[in-house]
Amino acid sequence: MENLKFAVVDLETTGHSPEKGDRIIQIAIMFIENGILTNEYVRFVNPDQKIPVFIQELTDITNEDVKDAPLFEEIAQEVRDLVEGWIFAAHNTNFDLPFLQKEFERCGISKWQGKQIDTVEFSKIMFPSAVSYRLKELTEELGIELAAAHRADDDARATAILLLECMKKVQVVPEKTLTLLHKRSFSLKSDLSIIFYLALVSSRDLEMDTHCSQFRGIPFRRTELMRDTKPRGVKFPDSQTEKDRLLDLAYPSYESRSAQLQFMDATWKSLHDGTEIMVEVPTGIGKTMSYLLPAAVHAVETNQAVIVSTYTNHLADKIMAEEIEIVSKALSVPIQATILKGRSNYISLSKFAELLLSGESSYDNLFTEMQLLVWLTETLTGDVNELNLSGGGMLYIDRIRKRSAKLAEDEQDVDYHQIALDNCRHADLVITNHALLLSDGMSKEQLVEEASGLIIDEAHQFIHAAYKTNEVIFSYTNWKYVMGQIGSESEDSINRRIEGVLLQKKVHRSRYRSNLLEAFEKFSMSFDRAIQELTGPESIQRGHVKGSRLNISLADIPTQHEVFTSVFHSLGVFIKNANHYVNPLTPIWGSLSDKEQAIVAEWQYWIDELRVKMGEWVELFLEDEKQGTVWMEQDQRSIPGSLTVIKSPIDSAPVVRRALDSLFQGERGVIWTSGTLSVKSDERFVARQLGVSANVPVMNLLAPEHFYTGAQIFLVDDMPNIQQVPQHEYVEEVAEAIVQTVMVTEGRLFVLFTSQDMLNQTHELISDSGLLEDYALIAQGISSGSRYRLLKSFRQYEKAVLFGTNSFWEGVDVPGNSLSAIIIVRLPFSSPSEPVFKAKTAQLNKMGKNAFTAYALPEAILRLRQGFGRLIRSSTDTGFFIILDRRIETKSYGVKFLEALPDVPVKKVSLARMVDELNNCYNK
Repeated sequence: MENLKFAVVDLETTGHSPEKGDRIIQIAIMFIENGILTNEYVRFVNPDQKIPVFIQELTDITNEDVKDAPLFEEIAQEVRDLVEGWIFAAHNTNFDLPFLQKEFERCGISKWQGKQIDTVEFSKIMFPSAVSYRLKELTEELGIELAAAHRADDDARATAILLLECMKKVQVVPEKTLTLLHKRSFSLKSDLSIIFYLALVSSRDLEMDTHCSQFRGIPFRRTELMRDTKPRGVKFPDSQTEKDRLLDLAYPSYESRSAQLQFMDATWKSLHDGTEIMVEVPTGIGKTMSYLLPAAVHAVETNQAVIVSTYTNHLADKIMAEEIEIVSKALSVPIQATILKGRSNYISLSKFAELLLSGESSYDNLFTEMQLLVWLTETLTGDVNELNLSGGGMLYIDRIRKRSAKLAEDEQDVDYHQIALDNCRHADLVITNHALLLSDGMSKEQLVEEASGLIIDEAHQFIHAAYKTNEVIFSYTNWKYVMGQIGSESEDSINRRIEGVLLQKKVHRSRYRSNLLEAFEKFSMSFDRAIQELTGPESIQRGHVKGSRLNISLADIPTQHEVFTSVFHSLGVFIKNANHYVNPLTPIWGSLSDKEQAIVAEWQYWIDELRVKMGEWVELFLEDEKQGTVWMEQDQRSIPGSLTVIKSPIDSAPVVRRALDSLFQGERGVIWTSGTLSVKSDERFVARQLGVSANVPVMNLLAPEHFYTGAQIFLVDDMPNIQQVPQHEYVEEVAEAIVQTVMVTEGRLFVLFTSQDMLNQTHELISDSGLLEDYALIAQGISSGSRYRLLKSFRQYEKAVLFGTNSFWEGVDVPGNSLSAIIIVRLPFSSPSEPVFKAKTAQLNKMGKNAFTAYALPEAILRLRQGFGRLIRSSTDTGFFIILDRRIETKSYGVKFLEALPDVPVKKVSLARMVDELNNCYNK
């Protein structure tokens, strides 16, 4: 690849559209020859117009910087000559190259012609697990210097180094992987095929040392099985002195905390005696280490693993990455730990091999295959959560997730999920998630059967997981996607490919195909009729509309049972015909090529998907609601595309106990722990929802003394009453409060909402006002990315405001000065129209209980406590907890919210007074 020459270009402009008059304000070109950055060209350009303020702030390029610079017309030919004969490269060529071409055209100069390389596309293939492909985040992750993002010179230089890093990585990819990549590279948007070709030629001339094995011709990095360790002498520390000594080995700045030592003792006693306990552990005592250390000792002593379950895979990964080494350090012996996730979190190599052979041709599918081929040379887990894929990529991944326990003979010792299960037999600690413990299947049974104890962290989230794990969900778009795959008549569709196999083998029967198409047509028509019934005007009239969202209990929709029965029967007929259609291939299976067998396997995959959906249809539309509540959701702006129907249990307790009691019997310790397990007025509120016996004690440990001295609570008493004004008026006041608070704190602020609709309105109002244009406004449901990606963005920007809904009230860790304040827009009561909440409260009322005091209020109090827990993560943290909802002082129940929060100063003040006090604090 030494003979490749690249001109790496970056432009800064006044906007995105040269057709509308936007112009270049800075251009930078970095020249790469023989793998070395040899020269550079950097110029400011006078746009002959004022640079918009937000562009000045983004780029740090001012009108003063460009006033004496040349117009682009004066340098256009020079730039055109410089890039002539070079491969044009940029981080998103879809912006830089078209903009530059338009400018050449405007200046009367011929457009550039040649090959182009997009480093976004290239880096997505070569670094498929990168957290982000934005230049700033990607270069930071790869250790590439980017002094000032959004300056053309720095961006172009960083892009050039990124290009070299991608090319360096291509050269160590196994030859067989390069062959598979090169074959697919002709469908890419940029000319990467030349790079893969030259790398392939080079690899054939070299004897490359590769760590990869092959599965059906696919190189992959083999995962080594965990082995039993040699006998290790460990003993649980009896005295406080000994505990302090161990923890001091693990943490350089360790401070002894009585609550931490109490929790260690309680965990050890439960595991040792085989008893069940619940422990509420305050922030700041080192909860994770407090249970991991006694768990590790118990596992080593008994030679049986202790299971640690937490709410999300992300948290499980965090424990594995950050805590296990510390435990080993404290005990001075190696502690073996492994992560086990649900089967569908792992790739199935056999399904991937089938799809590679089956003749996929869409850009999304081919691109995802390339990402996977590179990833398989690196991953040790096969965990698809490691990948950063597009929406189309995730649809592809869904087709190659492992779904069955059955393994072909050549899969036995290479299946990632099976290896993870085997590792559990040799591990001291098995880290998993709540969903796996609550699911059915052999993985859970084997895991729990061989364990000596169970620790459930974030235990209050076990309730939510119980609901989610047992939900049945109908998605209109998902059904239509599957129907589209099987019913499409396009040339490269599976429908046409399977017909091609039948014709090739001379077993095609026109009558069978005619029956198949007729059955699919009848099924499609009955499906569409059912959807019309669900989304008709009666649904809108009877449902609860909030913003553009509507939800309604299925029982309230006046539909006819026969409409849903018709879908079930017609789908059954189609599946029968689909199987009948390919039956002639069974007797001649051995004569089919690998590719033909892969096409048949893909056909069967989509038929199986429809069979699963038929079961869901029965459970949602043809069974009664005794085992749960069923409701429909849709966005009025997108019908029927947004239609979702959900069935959920009403009670979590039976679900939890059924999942655990059937497996975890006998004298084995069970520890439930969380920062929020109780409410002062109802100590066993969470315990009841978990189905924990009344005999199981709930321990409440106290935070270290002076832990919350850096916190203050403000109740803003001149906000309008949320129950007495229209939402738009309340939103205007909320926006004003946010803007004023941000101006004083200079960002580093969470704003927590209870509804996405109010979040959207507030964010839009603030964005349109331009009052916070200096700040990064990161909004859940608006800004792209997962919760963890949004949080990472928040941490990266000094001046940032994060708008979050339910999932940001807890499980989010922003230590130190990265978070200065939290604004609570309204008290976190569940919406009365929320279907499960509505069904739950109706059930309590029917039992003669006050649903508000027994359920709604304690649930909201717990959520507020969780919100407060985001603010103070250590004894050195400072921050302000600002509550805008006046009900906390005007309603009789308000005092219960305040009693639940830590004992910190509470001030009832006007917004103006609060801003003054904040200003004084920051000036100090």
